[in-house]
Amino acid sequence: MNNNNMKTEKEDYTDAMMSDPAPDGNVPGDENGGQDEETANLTRKLPERVPVFPGSDNVIFPGMALPEEVQEEHHKKLLDKIVMNDKLFISTATKTESGQAESKDDLYSVGTLCVIIQMNRGSDGTMSFIIQGLYRARLEEIYKDDGFWWAKITYPKEKIEEEDKIGALVRNVREQFLSLLGSVPGAPEELKSLVEKLESPGRLADMVCAHIDVPAEEKQDVLETFDVKERIEKVGRLLAKELEFAQITNKIRRQARDEINRGQKEFFLRHQLKAIKDELGESDTHSAEIDDIKEQLQQKDLPRTVEEAAEHELGRLESINPASPEYNVVRTYLDWLIKLPWKESNEENLHLKNASTILDEDHFGLDKVKERIIEFLAVRKLRKDMKGSILCFVGPPGTGKTSIGKSIARATGREYVRVSLGGMHDEAEIKGHRRTYVGALPGQLILGINKARSKNPVFMLDEVDKLSSNFRGDPASALLEALDPEQNKNFTDQYLDLPFDLSEVLFICTANIPDTIPPALRDRMEILNFAGYTEEEKMKIAEKYLVPKQIEAHGLDDTNLSFTEGALSSIISSYTREAGVRNLERNIASVCRKVARKVAAKEIERARVKKRDIPNMLGPAQYLPEVAERVNEPGVATGLAWTQAGGMVMFVEASKMQGKGKITLTGQLGDVMKESAQAALTYIRAHADSFGVDPKMFQTNDFHIHVPAGAIPKDGPSAGITMALALISLCTDKKLKHNVGMTGEITLRGKVLPVGGIKEKAIAAKSAGLDTVILPKQNEKDLPDIPRQAKKKLDFNFVGTIDDILPLALEG
Repeated sequence: MNNNNMKTEKEDYTDAMMSDPAPDGNVPGDENGGQDEETANLTRKLPERVPVFPGSDNVIFPGMALPEEVQEEHHKKLLDKIVMNDKLFISTATKTESGQAESKDDLYSVGTLCVIIQMNRGSDGTMSFIIQGLYRARLEEIYKDDGFWWAKITYPKEKIEEEDKIGALVRNVREQFLSLLGSVPGAPEELKSLVEKLESPGRLADMVCAHIDVPAEEKQDVLETFDVKERIEKVGRLLAKELEFAQITNKIRRQARDEINRGQKEFFLRHQLKAIKDELGESDTHSAEIDDIKEQLQQKDLPRTVEEAAEHELGRLESINPASPEYNVVRTYLDWLIKLPWKESNEENLHLKNASTILDEDHFGLDKVKERIIEFLAVRKLRKDMKGSILCFVGPPGTGKTSIGKSIARATGREYVRVSLGGMHDEAEIKGHRRTYVGALPGQLILGINKARSKNPVFMLDEVDKLSSNFRGDPASALLEALDPEQNKNFTDQYLDLPFDLSEVLFICTANIPDTIPPALRDRMEILNFAGYTEEEKMKIAEKYLVPKQIEAHGLDDTNLSFTEGALSSIISSYTREAGVRNLERNIASVCRKVARKVAAKEIERARVKKRDIPNMLGPAQYLPEVAERVNEPGVATGLAWTQAGGMVMFVEASKMQGKGKITLTGQLGDVMKESAQAALTYIRAHADSFGVDPKMFQTNDFHIHVPAGAIPKDGPSAGITMALALISLCTDKKLKHNVGMTGEITLRGKVLPVGGIKEKAIAAKSAGLDTVILPKQNEKDLPDIPRQAKKKLDFNFVGTIDDILPLALEG
């Protein structure tokens, strides 16, 4: 809605809108209000050739009167021409943004014949005049004369429908316009009255279009419409859009006014509340809170960059309304800056003997790990500025990887923090969330540092091999910065958006297998392998740690319950088969529960658990010695395998039947293991004579190799010689020795190649009751890593070819 036009017409020109030029081109009559005599005399004869006044920024409609003002000399001369031409001219808008008409194509072909009804010259040379639109006119020919545009014009007749056909349209436009006037503050009452009185549909459409704020192109479209019905329909559509826009504008205005009023009301109420509290002698909570934060910042020794950030946020906090949600966001951020240990650290215990004693007290065995920790402390003692090391403990579950982290923290005098990474799939869990999110928090690293209240804790990152990634990001990649000694001095959490020094943190990662750790992350770590425990080591761990722990956990003491060595040995050998001691501890806990029940019921006062008592408490033995029973016929060989849970004994069974020399492999074998079976069969067929086997056997028989425990996937090359010996045993009809276990990769030439997991496999061989182990020649270097108890019980034989194995494994 054009309020300025309203105001002008209200003051001076509303009467002009009542005139209604006749469609036949005659002088307007007095039917709707008439014209003044001077205007009628000027327009008694309609001219055919008139000057053109271009560049108006507003489309002039017939019957419309409005003031104009010009300052350019060119326009002043044009006005002189117009005055000489009976004050008549054509007003037409231009198609250019500048309002200038360089060529006749810049002018629209339809304009309004206008007359100057009043003109004044100002003292500054400005010419102001009032014009009135008379008739629609079509510019048939446009040309220049003496530097000005002239046009030959015609006056097309308007097409007027019968009044009853457009009456509904007229009523709709009138009601919509009155509604629009009612929504605009300060709308003139005279304009409302004029709309109610105006009966001519054409004049009504022109007047409404002149008073609504729509683009000049749309007004020009209405001006060029000579069909009155079509014209009023167009105006109705424009009016509907303008009315909708006005309603939205008023709604926004009301909302803004309500917000301002609410804010002003709250402002005055808070000032009144402050005045009341001052009279009562009570302190203002907001001011007291700000003062408290300032005092904490002054007492806190912060790095320079952190101090500047805190001062900036404090300045924001002072200017924010405490009721605003942003206030709590800034306040929480300041709390984090204040309570984080930017410079606080615990004093390290660098007494090597004391640290060694603590490590031995908490864990049995793990000599390599303990040695590495003592080395770390020794270097720290000699060089204070040493960067933090990143250790990665790799081994089967239950071997003490996580628990030794607490012992390291106790031995070094540091705080201990543990974070489980298993299944973490959002990198924001590591790097933190940005403060733009609702409920944003720092990442797990900063949360752990805050929990420790120290910048140099022992930080245990558990299950690093079980990180996952998806569309939210890759947490393993987010760890690269934190676990790189060259970068973590300036680790940046996304929530804090400030560098935090992690170089003094002792990071320790744990994993079951190193293969699933991303290579870039694994490269930043020092891998320490945790092998499984032997039965002797499990016995020591049970006696020293597990039994006392479970007795205390179940409300008992040494006077209520004790275990004999036979009982513990029975649990270890017959009820557990694992590299660690978790199931062993569970079985000990189960025995303690049964004893605790009887003690609580006063059935007994104390119990000494012996070997013969174990089946009554834990049920039948879960694992029985079966090597001798399994390897009691040709075609069955005993292999040694390594899994995430440690070493294990694996049987390979071979059978033959009439056929054409095909081989079938079952037992959920992986591609590598299948290829090992093919290589073993090829080698045996190629050297059948040396084994005393008829070569025709491979043409008349099919072979089947099966590895039991078919529900468990198996893969790897280390079963190569085991499959070869099973086939040789089958083809020669000679049994393999039941007390021999073997591992090694086979080639087509019969060579035995080295494999991994020797320590775990040796422990598994000892636990299974084997006394001879066949290993590849190149694995002889791994012999020092094998536990001393296993070396005493096992006879290790190192071989280079299949021929070396036959005397050791085949009977007869």
